[in-house]
Amino acid sequence: MNTTNNSTAVELTGVGKTFGATVEALQGIDLAVGAGEFVSLIGPSGCGKSTLLRVVADLEQPTTGTVAVGGKPARQARIDQDYGIAFQQAGLLEWRSVVENVELPLHVHGVAKQQRRERATELLELVGLADFAASRPSQLSGGMQQRVAIARALAPRPKLLLMDEPFGALDEMTRERMQAELLRIAGETGAAVLFVTHSIPEAVVLSDRVVVMSPRPGRITEIVDGCRPRDRESVELAPDDVEDVRESSRFFAAVTAVREALRKGHE
Repeated sequence: MNTTNNSTAVELTGVGKTFGATVEALQGIDLAVGAGEFVSLIGPSGCGKSTLLRVVADLEQPTTGTVAVGGKPARQARIDQDYGIAFQQAGLLEWRSVVENVELPLHVHGVAKQQRRERATELLELVGLADFAASRPSQLSGGMQQRVAIARALAPRPKLLLMDEPFGALDEMTRERMQAELLRIAGETGAAVLFVTHSIPEAVVLSDRVVVMSPRPGRITEIVDGCRPRDRESVELAPDDVEDVRESSRFFAAVTAVREALRKGHE
């Protein structure tokens, strides 16, 4: 197993994944995600983006290659709660209040009640939902539920967030607000993010780098610089600048570059 230093959140070396005897989902994936970096995976449906995320999360085992998360084998990183996960469906438990949903991973790992309540309250403040702590998930909008899911993923103070199309089911305006919210949260926590999306504009506006994947078997065909709005020197986020980024020539150039890379991958 290769190891990484503290400045690397994820390192994939020669990763391949085959299901059964014939379905090759991933082939020869080499990728490193730096600490605090936001990296998006984009490609056609069935190209292995979600499979790659699950391999990093130790929910699937690679057939070939090695996976390190924060310098540890992926399995040890999972045991140590070194990452948080958010999926397209928030997956909140209706019989628990909002604050109890955020507390859940801490509860599972035996954190004392007062400590987990303090941490959950802090996170609900961070995502702007402190006033809804006692509410049930069904009383929240889709965007608010996703913010709760992100807070829950952050509860163990992970250095890495794994996100599989978390905004895919939201309307466009809510999605854009959640993108800005995610940038703010990632900046304030310092977490690295590995993010799966089908949306080229979303990948570009959120990311430091956009990883373009080919049709199955999924391979990395190109990596394009994204337009994540922040001061690259101080890594302080500027979420108020998200709209400006979407109207910039740099944004349109990056969207074009990703689109062309996807087109080439189909040739």
